[in-house]
Amino acid sequence: MSVLSQDAISARFHAVQGMARQLGQTALSYFGNTSKLETSMKGFQDWLTIADGTVEKEFRAMIAEAFPGDAVMGEEMGGGAASSLWIIDPIDGTANFSRGDRQWCISIGLVIDLVPTLGLLYSPALDEMWLGRTGHGATLNGKPIRVADTSDIRRSSIEAGWSPRRPTEIYIRAVEKLFAQGASVKRGASGALGLAHVANGRTDAYFESHINAWDVAGGLVIAAEAGARINPFCTGNWLENGNPILCAAPGVAGIIAHETGISLE
Repeated sequence: MSVLSQDAISARFHAVQGMARQLGQTALSYFGNTSKLETSMKGFQDWLTIADGTVEKEFRAMIAEAFPGDAVMGEEMGGGAASSLWIIDPIDGTANFSRGDRQWCISIGLVIDLVPTLGLLYSPALDEMWLGRTGHGATLNGKPIRVADTSDIRRSSIEAGWSPRRPTEIYIRAVEKLFAQGASVKRGASGALGLAHVANGRTDAYFESHINAWDVAGGLVIAAEAGARINPFCTGNWLENGNPILCAAPGVAGIIAHETGISLE
């Protein structure tokens, strides 16, 4: 049995939308103002700004006040498994954010008994909010969304996420194979938005050889509810260690799984 009733989940689903809009205003107060960002590097191509920590702290305070029994896990301040766990990436696409590119978002997921149950992605610079709740569908700015009906790989648009935690050769090999199949391949530098864009049909697939839980916790439910096929990401010690991710429109999922080596089973 879930630790939360459906009414309790509904309350969280509605509350987090208001929270996200407030967090978006905080993030926007830093966006485009390089003098305030205090940009630094956590590692190779792993960007950090003051906005990341500020947004996560605000979210933790909001959850502590509204739902004091819930736990929070975040990219910047850590956390671990709990029965009712919020997972936040305060700025997904920090490299874009720090350079004034609007391709970034706040990613929030609610995981109940280790099962992703609610997902929210908010891109305040574009005023786009994706929502998903298990069994209730997915929306973009309140309108229902579905994955594309693409069935010909030669007509597909695929986003290839790059991870410095895996050999670059893996990335290059997968991209080469997909180009050879006739696909168009691109990179947007936000894993969360990569899933969202599959969910509403802007692209046909997103894959990455390794991605962390906070990058996909919000997008998993949204993409699944929009009809995407997704590899079993939530296996093993996925909260702490992450996993590969493949999220695709059903009509091209099989061939992309074959060419990237990321199993859908």
